[in-house]
Amino acid sequence: MKVGVHVSIKDSIDLSVDRAISMGCSTFQIFTRSPRGWSAPTISKGVASSFSEKLKKSGISPVVDHMPYLPNLASGSEEPYQKSLETLKEELARCQQLEIPYLVTHLGSHLGTGNDKGYKRLEAALGEALDSSTSKTTILLENTAGQKNSLGTTFEDIRSIMDNVCGGKGRPDLGFCLDTCHAFAGGYDLRTKAGEVFDEIESTIGIEHLRVVHLNDSKGDLGSHLDRHEHIGLGMIGVEGFRSILSDKRVNSLPLILETPVDSKRDDVGNIMKVYELAGKDLPPVLAGKNVQGH
Repeated sequence: MKVGVHVSIKDSIDLSVDRAISMGCSTFQIFTRSPRGWSAPTISKGVASSFSEKLKKSGISPVVDHMPYLPNLASGSEEPYQKSLETLKEELARCQQLEIPYLVTHLGSHLGTGNDKGYKRLEAALGEALDSSTSKTTILLENTAGQKNSLGTTFEDIRSIMDNVCGGKGRPDLGFCLDTCHAFAGGYDLRTKAGEVFDEIESTIGIEHLRVVHLNDSKGDLGSHLDRHEHIGLGMIGVEGFRSILSDKRVNSLPLILETPVDSKRDDVGNIMKVYELAGKDLPPVLAGKNVQGH
């Protein structure tokens, strides 16, 4: 299995690889910039080279980049929309520089302008960014929990976006990232019917387009539309839900990225270990024998 967490790039992007190794990650996710600002410092050739060299030596693969929080690709206001589009283009270029294969993006909010206008803006932005990029990075559309005015809650929504951007051709540079917390909060019963949920992904989006899973438990109940992540097995999806999720061969071979809390109950390493336990898999050597609080 490939299991990892979102890793800090504090002080230098290449240090994220060292942190990932120390936590026993076999995959991991980063922001390539501060997620709470529009501007981003350039990535020097030295840092990019160090990142790539460390990654190759580590054997960790793949690395996933996540878009920062501020961009809204569905915005009806021109200035924030253009800034969001430019950020997406910049992130594709940064992924190319760092040789990162996947860029996960939130789908945004129409902010009251309506679904039709929101989807048209989103699809236009995705199309322009992909058409103008020489990067081999695949943009992954992340499903939402169904908050007010948000886009991309249902699998049909995701498939429609892919069709409208790609003309139904299923271009290889656009795929799907399933967030289990968002799906559960959005009404998909991963607690007792995980197999049926993956069947639905297979029949709507196409399982071949599912490239990464954000593996998160949910503080909110089924259909609550609450985007609040919880430790693996301690939320409303629960232990048995994750056992079922992790037993599905359509999922357990994919990169599993945890975006779970770090608090007095459990840390990132504890959640990684819990995933291996619920999947019935042996721990990586770096984690074997560790006694982690909350595990």
